[in-house]
Amino acid sequence: MADYQAPLRDMRFVLNEVFDAPSLWASLPKVAENVDPDTADAILEEAGKITTGVLAPLNREADEQGCKWNDGEVTTPEGFREAYETITEGGWNGLGGNPEFGGMGMPKTLVAQFEEMMQGANMSFGLAPMLTAGACLALDAHGSQELKEKYLPNMYSGVWSGAMDLTEPHAGTDLGIIRTKAQPNDDGSFDVTGTKIFITWGEHDMAENIIHLVLAKLPDAPKGPKGISLFLVPKFLVNDDGSLGERNSLACGSIEKKMGIKASATCVMNFDGAKGWLVGEENKGLAAMFTMMNYERLGVGIQGLGAAEASLQSAREYANERIQSRSPNGAQQPEKAADPIIVHPDVRRMLMTMKGFVEGGRAFSTYVAQWLDIAKYAEDDEQRKHAEGMVALLTPVAKAFLTDRGLDTTIIGQQVFGGHGFIREWGQEQLVRDCRITQIYEGTNGIQAMDLMGRKVVGSQGKLYELFAEDMAAFIEANSGDQALAPYLEPLAASLERLSDVSEQVIKQAGDNPAAIGAAAVDYLDLFGYTALAYMWAKIAKAAAPKAEGDTSGFYTGKLKAARFYFDRLLPRTVALAEGIRSGGDAMMAPTAEEI
Repeated sequence: MADYQAPLRDMRFVLNEVFDAPSLWASLPKVAENVDPDTADAILEEAGKITTGVLAPLNREADEQGCKWNDGEVTTPEGFREAYETITEGGWNGLGGNPEFGGMGMPKTLVAQFEEMMQGANMSFGLAPMLTAGACLALDAHGSQELKEKYLPNMYSGVWSGAMDLTEPHAGTDLGIIRTKAQPNDDGSFDVTGTKIFITWGEHDMAENIIHLVLAKLPDAPKGPKGISLFLVPKFLVNDDGSLGERNSLACGSIEKKMGIKASATCVMNFDGAKGWLVGEENKGLAAMFTMMNYERLGVGIQGLGAAEASLQSAREYANERIQSRSPNGAQQPEKAADPIIVHPDVRRMLMTMKGFVEGGRAFSTYVAQWLDIAKYAEDDEQRKHAEGMVALLTPVAKAFLTDRGLDTTIIGQQVFGGHGFIREWGQEQLVRDCRITQIYEGTNGIQAMDLMGRKVVGSQGKLYELFAEDMAAFIEANSGDQALAPYLEPLAASLERLSDVSEQVIKQAGDNPAAIGAAAVDYLDLFGYTALAYMWAKIAKAAAPKAEGDTSGFYTGKLKAARFYFDRLLPRTVALAEGIRSGGDAMMAPTAEEI
């Protein structure tokens, strides 16, 4: 198993050469105050050292040890507390946080690269800073000034961590039926009572306090999602001077035994009249949650990407070292008993498929992060509104497509290892197990597909889709005279036309058939994702082509060859997906429950 290495060269390429992120940052005054190219490069370099040198070495043994629960207390694997101290001492918990309260104010385009390194190095650990960042985002956007001043500085510093408490035993996707209650007190606080499950890092021994953001219902609240409020509920109450007071009335009832991410604590949290404070307006809790959901769902997509990158690194190293049989073109290393398996076409197919998904996915996650930065920081209202539309459209694709392809990639990586891939000590099976959850939490991928197809495409009558289609079409038109891009632009235009036609067809079908959206949704998201990654590979080819001549390192020529592979071997999958969608949902809905 190869030691994880932060892919800094490729991240710099994507940021600086594909997207010219420094120019974007300079155009956003609030971002320009905090970051310049030198600062960004230093952050990437240090992030690479910490994730490679501190987090990655803990990953394998921590998976074996797991977290331990005893009478409500959770003990983390060996090395996690020390690693957490390293992360907090470097200010990494507050990398993207509001500078007014101690955050560093870095743009998401840069933060996304750190997130990928952290998740690729050690996903179980990486969930802790990820959840804290999400809690901070919701609190910063919706909390009162008093709450922000009292809690955000210690959360950004990592002295306190954060957790998001949404799911209940009977309520997962349908949060409108939650039963957790919040009873108002005379002093403006609330007593929160109920049980939450699947709470990642809801209890642990790494931070002094854990700040839970809990969805609950007030007395006489409207039924359904419109009756949900959000509350801040700390593990330890916080005194007026900022010191910790008595323990709040909440406890971890148990932790789950899981398929993967075994080194993170997935908790059952019991609230028994725990004191909490309202975040945002009454009955507007879901709106507050969805403020952070766009970021968190991209973050989960990046988890899939990080696991895929780690798998690719190991598979590539193994394929170069493992010798089996001879090349179909004759012995490549006649001095050895056999050739390395990387000479075999099928192994090449696997590795190039992995590369296509990983490097295209990295570009796509950065593309989405770019729109998040514009939506958050642009001073022009029209520009910001446009970016918000792009974020709404692309978020479910980023979450679902990157995690679906992330699992595909880790399984392919396991296959490259053959029998060794099934053995724990080689590490590939852990990546498969860890990556699997990314398709489920933060909204299952089926729900993401329904959100894309139902709310974003059909719900807007195609208007949100047109934002993306116009962006792609503008790129194709602007580069139509570039001979280096000619092999990519024609199939890219054909794929865009295919996606547009299918979008229009489903919009029409949905008017007559309520099941049309659900029948098309998952295949449509895949069609969208493959097309979006083709767009990213065309952008990559545009950045690489001028530097490919005389490239002795193979970096830029490798990009062009990978782009060709993506367009020749992976993008054609969109043809089959489109045909499946056009067939409609009759074959899916015809069988009775007994006939399935």
